[in-house]
Amino acid sequence: MALVGAAGFYLFLYGFGSPVAATYALFSAVALAGLSRIPGTGPQRAATVLRLVPVCLLLVVVGTFLSVRTWSAVAGMLVIGFALAFAAVGGPRPAGAGPGLQLLYILPSFPPYDPHSLGARLIGTTAGLALLVLAERYLFPEPAPPSYRELAARAAGTAAHCARELAAPPYALSPDSDGRARAAGTGLRSLKVPEADRPAGPGVRDRALTHTGLAARTLLSRLSALHGPPDGTGEVLRGVARLAEHTADELAPRTGPRTAPGKAPGPGSGSGDAYGELARARARLAAAPAGPAAPAVLRRDAAALEVADAALTMATAASLAVGGRTAADRVLPGRFWYARTPAPLLWWHRIRGHAGRRSVFFQNAVRIALALAAARLIAGLDTLPHGFWAMLATLSLTRTTVGETWGTIRVALVGTFAGALLTAAVLTVVGPHTAVYAVILPVWMLFAFTVGPVRGVGWAQGLFTVLVAMVFAQLAPATWRLAGVRMLDVLIGSLIGGAFGLLAWPRGAHDELGRAVAGLLRRAAETVVATSASVAAGPVGEGAVAGRGYRSLRHALILAESAYAQFQSEPARFGAAVPRPAGPDWQAALMAGHHTLWGADRLTAPPAAPAPFAAALGPEPAEGLTGLGDRVAGRMLLVSAHLDPGGDGPPVPALRDPAYRGFAAEPPGAPRRYYAAVSWLDSLMTDLERVTAPEGGTR
Repeated sequence: MALVGAAGFYLFLYGFGSPVAATYALFSAVALAGLSRIPGTGPQRAATVLRLVPVCLLLVVVGTFLSVRTWSAVAGMLVIGFALAFAAVGGPRPAGAGPGLQLLYILPSFPPYDPHSLGARLIGTTAGLALLVLAERYLFPEPAPPSYRELAARAAGTAAHCARELAAPPYALSPDSDGRARAAGTGLRSLKVPEADRPAGPGVRDRALTHTGLAARTLLSRLSALHGPPDGTGEVLRGVARLAEHTADELAPRTGPRTAPGKAPGPGSGSGDAYGELARARARLAAAPAGPAAPAVLRRDAAALEVADAALTMATAASLAVGGRTAADRVLPGRFWYARTPAPLLWWHRIRGHAGRRSVFFQNAVRIALALAAARLIAGLDTLPHGFWAMLATLSLTRTTVGETWGTIRVALVGTFAGALLTAAVLTVVGPHTAVYAVILPVWMLFAFTVGPVRGVGWAQGLFTVLVAMVFAQLAPATWRLAGVRMLDVLIGSLIGGAFGLLAWPRGAHDELGRAVAGLLRRAAETVVATSASVAAGPVGEGAVAGRGYRSLRHALILAESAYAQFQSEPARFGAAVPRPAGPDWQAALMAGHHTLWGADRLTAPPAAPAPFAAALGPEPAEGLTGLGDRVAGRMLLVSAHLDPGGDGPPVPALRDPAYRGFAAEPPGAPRRYYAAVSWLDSLMTDLERVTAPEGGTR
């Protein structure tokens, strides 16, 4: 930042005599390298900035022409401010770049209204961004962490090893293998993956890679829980091992896919053969008559079928992640609904899913857009000198919770006051001798950009106050009064940010997470009841769940995951050095939602898909399954009422009633379909136990 900012500023100010271009070159670097928090290594950040160059230039053009009137500048700030903040729905990179893009619109939205200087503004912005891209790409190279695709490949390889171990004596995982499986599954959690490598975008490849990670985590979890002699499941486990090996090869970036690029798993390639073999082995096991088999054997068979389903899902999702839309030819709809959907429609799905007051992305966008518009209105009506400093303070100090916002403001005002005192002293002593500022500025830049982020917001504001004074003292004559103007602007911007932090969703994601997870569990309970009834009704009822209720559960899961992601970034109280107190295990609740979706999809496969459970349940198994589904759904509703901040649900008691457990009642003559459904319900009950367990934590 110091090198790029100083190089661009001095090149245009002293080399070409253009203070306008110099200002824009400097603040372009400050915007996208300082105010922005673009994740990733240097080359990754450089690629992101390069893609954003047209957007930056467009913002400068629009800001220049809308600044002619206060009302047009305020309207533009409201609309563009919301759009740039709401772009966070596209993933960590748009979210990280948002504040910097806001600054590049704020800078030209103030008088003087001078469209004739637009060329100099664009030249300065372009030069600053070009220097930033080169510096990010080539200076101070950083080691790249493993990508999510590599982590998924390792998880698939670990699953292959575990499946082979379970298929051979002693038919159990060794402690080392079990630890490796748990570590590989935990490594795919989003909080364990660097932001730049999280597949959080709305496109086919990102969605498929997310799907791959979820399937791999489910596969490893189910393999860890499998035990006992394989009997009839040995063929399935060997098929899982082979398919997982091919999936690991396909995902490994250096070895490349074994399948031809652009083809989903199918006959004619290594992974296709493995996929077909496992699908046939799963179908044979599912169609085998239960006969006189002991309930323990049927339970293990049901667990093996879940393992096979997770492996097949992982392989298909991995092919989509590698091949993109070209690999969607043989993918069935349902859980891979996004495979053939055009990219604009996928973006529309993402935007529509968050276009409501229950989305934390929507809440944050409304909060910052209103605060920036109010700051621009006050700056325009009161003709506040250097008014963009007030908007910059609003932008940089507003947080997602009112407590964190006011805590940040208190520290920032103290730092700004100290910086203003030092600025007044420097301007008084140095006076109009710009050569002194020109010599000191690069050193101060390096000091400010190094110490500020390390020491916190107070230091950052104080050091930046001195920095901007040195910059503007070279652009025009300045006196000690400039320090007072800076202090006034930061105070006004801070008060505006604090006011809107208080008025607009002051508790951030805390309450919204509880509401979202409570809604997720309510939707999951509806799906559990519908799925249990559908399975109990036999083949005629298949596919009944993959309708409106299925889509509402998926939408509830999206809102809960976004609220959980923001919740992780919000401290319990500003400046607290202690972790949050123990509370609900939100991650377990999210996994319960995923497991509900996957189980419902597997047990109620559409008629076009090869349904592995075709036998109808008898009266007694059907009644038992329906009752068990109702109990699991009731438990979900009880946990939901307990988590909802707007409800008055009682504490959730521990599960001591054996009737809640899936295999407590085993009706004689129950087919495999019954055991598969009960195994799914039993895993959901395990998830629910974790949600409210005393040792659970918010992380």
